[in-house]
Amino acid sequence: MNDDDLEFTFNGLDGATGAPLYPPASLAEMEALARGLRPDPRQTAEVTAWREEMTRTHLGLREGFDARDLASSGWGVVFPANASPAVREALAPLVEHRRSQAAARAEKRFREIDYRPGESKADFLRRSGVGPGPADPDRLPYYLLLAGNPEEIPWPFQHQLEVQYAVGRLCFDTPEEYASYARTVVDAETTAAQRTPPDRPRKITLFGAANPDDRATQLMASHLVRPLATALSALPGGGSVETLLAETATRERLARLLGGEETPDLLFTATHGMGFPSGDPCQRAHQGALLCHDWPGPRTAPGPIARDCYLSGDDVADGARPGGLISFFYACHGMGTPERDAYAQRSGGADRRLLAPQPFVARLPRRLLGHPAGGALAVIGHVERTWGYSFLWDGAGEQPQVFEDSLKRLLDGYPVGAALEPFALRFGELAADLTALLEKISFDEPVDPRELVRLWTAHNDARAYAVLGDPAVRLPGGR
Repeated sequence: MNDDDLEFTFNGLDGATGAPLYPPASLAEMEALARGLRPDPRQTAEVTAWREEMTRTHLGLREGFDARDLASSGWGVVFPANASPAVREALAPLVEHRRSQAAARAEKRFREIDYRPGESKADFLRRSGVGPGPADPDRLPYYLLLAGNPEEIPWPFQHQLEVQYAVGRLCFDTPEEYASYARTVVDAETTAAQRTPPDRPRKITLFGAANPDDRATQLMASHLVRPLATALSALPGGGSVETLLAETATRERLARLLGGEETPDLLFTATHGMGFPSGDPCQRAHQGALLCHDWPGPRTAPGPIARDCYLSGDDVADGARPGGLISFFYACHGMGTPERDAYAQRSGGADRRLLAPQPFVARLPRRLLGHPAGGALAVIGHVERTWGYSFLWDGAGEQPQVFEDSLKRLLDGYPVGAALEPFALRFGELAADLTALLEKISFDEPVDPRELVRLWTAHNDARAYAVLGDPAVRLPGGR
């Protein structure tokens, strides 16, 4: 078989057909897409400078500031310019709580900012007197909470801002859900914190479906979940680590972890994410839902995916109690969906494949955070499709370190936004390497097509991790 016959397969399943959510592509097709890009000199300079700074400090903050202290690092909330007064009022308790922390030493380290429609990251930063480089909380806070849906504040803006800042998003259908989340966070850091022993052992659960005859989930289980379990179990005083793989990674068990009697402090899942065609009646409610081991695989159960094989936001009952939970969903569309395909950039604009009538945040994480009985503190997930290059690399084998480093940061008391710094560093490294290859192409220099495709897909994958929730929340207490 020659290189042109190689197929690149993405994760994710189409719930309506049972087929892969995105069709496999040949090396030649993937190379053509990647070659359609052209380096932006401004982006090249920014990424190069940022990568050098991150490699030196390992933090997006300027030296002398502390990411674990809001009075040092600062906190801000970004509302759409047309944000509903009811939403602003609903979030007021959380905003005031953060103001008291972030402005304790300097008032300028707390900010309320409006996002202007169509504004780029560079334009947004310029309004605060900020350019490329590490975050300076005396100009713009390091922790930034976007309060709006991805139509109001676009996904690309969030991804670009995450290069320098610790960013989270809140997106709900009703002011009541915003108010519920605000109460959850304030209570977790005040009343509930006083009831939680500071040395209480944390409970960590790792969940990985390894569906029969499905290579993607079997790779995730073997090369991501198992190594993470080994690494986290070896942490001194890291708490109890439970690993649920294959037959134990069922939908019923996952429900017990998401607000049921087995809810841990920290939950990591690695599964297929469900997907549906643009405009499908199930898309808004079930896209990004987590496919469990209940699905017997493509050979045994071809055709549409049965509803009882995956867990969606509809399955988190009113009686659930997800309060205090931080989850990481490694799954296609686990966090959300853009309007158009991020892996078809060659033609640009409206010619790119339509994924959904409008961009949206997945229902499951929104339900967990906005739960009326008290929601989860944060969910980390992926926008659009995931790709095995997140944890595997050709010729080098499994590479779970970026996941391991982020989870260890959470356990070490870092706020969730700062805990994702390893993903930002990985994105910066890949962006710089990809830019170098694209520059060679622009000068008609030869490049290895497999290396180009590998860097392009890994770059697209790495930039799409996002936080739903306040980026300043952290795991309570524990040891």
